[in-house]
Amino acid sequence: MKPTDKTPKNSLGKPQDYPRLLSEIKERIRSAQYEALKAVNKELVGLYWDIGRMIVERQDVEGWGKAVVEQLAADLRTEFPGVGGFSASNLWRMKAFFEAYNGLEKLAPLVREIGWSHNLAILERCKDPLEREFYLRMTRKFGWSKNVLIHQIDNQSYEKSLLGQTNFDQALTPELRAQAKLAVKDEYTFDFLELGEEHSERELERALIARIEDFLRAMGGMFAFMGSQYRLEVDGKEFFIDLLLFHRRLRCLVAIELKVGEFLPEFVGKMQFYLAALDRQVRQEDENPSIGIILCKEKSRTIVEYALHDARKPIGVATYEITKTLPKALKGQLPSPKDIAHLLEDL
Repeated sequence: MKPTDKTPKNSLGKPQDYPRLLSEIKERIRSAQYEALKAVNKELVGLYWDIGRMIVERQDVEGWGKAVVEQLAADLRTEFPGVGGFSASNLWRMKAFFEAYNGLEKLAPLVREIGWSHNLAILERCKDPLEREFYLRMTRKFGWSKNVLIHQIDNQSYEKSLLGQTNFDQALTPELRAQAKLAVKDEYTFDFLELGEEHSERELERALIARIEDFLRAMGGMFAFMGSQYRLEVDGKEFFIDLLLFHRRLRCLVAIELKVGEFLPEFVGKMQFYLAALDRQVRQEDENPSIGIILCKEKSRTIVEYALHDARKPIGVATYEITKTLPKALKGQLPSPKDIAHLLEDL
């Protein structure tokens, strides 16, 4: 008798374990592609850094002018016809890139960890070194695309993240505090919504769900949508969380309560109840404690501070805008440069 293959088969004649094998191989291929892209990007940014350095050195020592850079761009395009990136304008960007980060020991290695287009967005839109460091670190850590990065810069995520009102210092472990603080902003802009100034909480919720990709992008780009009116049952009674998200980097559930009016202290007690229920009933063993965000139209910073003072569950209170307003003068309200640098180092 011939030996028979006793491996269990599915209806297509493939081993039952085949889908898992295929999934593992595809994941390995994607991982290799990602690592290859990272290596190529690191080399490319390093190349542009060196070109910028050489241009700066020649200008300083030999007094090169603009005409030499124009000629250099033309000669490089002739020598490398199939390689982009050697226009005169890009050479000037390489020069500015080197000058911006040369001598900054913390930032020079970071620029090689993100794409050239990301670097240009930060270089051209941010002037303060700490602000640049914030966006460099956040782009690297949260994997922001160029469009998400530009959206974050335009909506002042640097200022709004540093001004965020949370109780994370007392409610989260040191390993999670810095990441969580920078993941929850003080104000969110939902300028993609077609809502009037007067709207109900249900209308706001439905509008956000209808534009879920824009909403998640506005929240920071590392959230996954888990559901709306998320049902919890405690002692036979039903409770519903307006929106439930999952933060992929923090690896935790994020409950969001929408309030179309002003923040009230009792909102904190309700959120603590939701977070306790999520942690007991929904959170997986390998996930971090759930976080709550109370999203209001208005808030008094002093009332929020008092309300969060003794709260045990990690909660942040933020406001939202549905129209893009003129940039607020937030820089004068920021923590000291020393405190900002310490927070960024914790990342």
